[in-house]
Amino acid sequence: MTIPEVLFVCVHNAGRSQMAAGLLRHHARGRVVVRSAGSAPADTLNPAVVAVMAELGIDLTREFPKSLTTEAVRAADVVITMGCGDACPVFPGKRYLDWKLDDPAGLPVDQVRPVRDEIDRRVRALLAELVS
Repeated sequence: MTIPEVLFVCVHNAGRSQMAAGLLRHHARGRVVVRSAGSAPADTLNPAVVAVMAELGIDLTREFPKSLTTEAVRAADVVITMGCGDACPVFPGKRYLDWKLDDPAGLPVDQVRPVRDEIDRRVRALLAELVS
């Protein structure tokens, strides 16, 4: 059985996509290959995102924003966009989902938590589909 690959994409790869990747990696425990990328990567991760993930025991301090590549999209079985607009290349045979989520950029930790919790809910549902 092949291991499914999931790619999370947002503009800066500094918030939503990093939280989603961290949560899926945490819950999947090796049962899913997880990547994240941005169409216009930021220089660093959003500190509030790093903080709210640490509250769950998920360490994002070694993560960094990565550029979206055609190869990453081609390798993925599921591509989940989070406000990346038309920057995401589309390939036939891929499953695409667009998760409408608030952008945590510039928000304080107490306003980033609900975004994290909604991403966690969606990630758990996706994981249940992928490894049922």
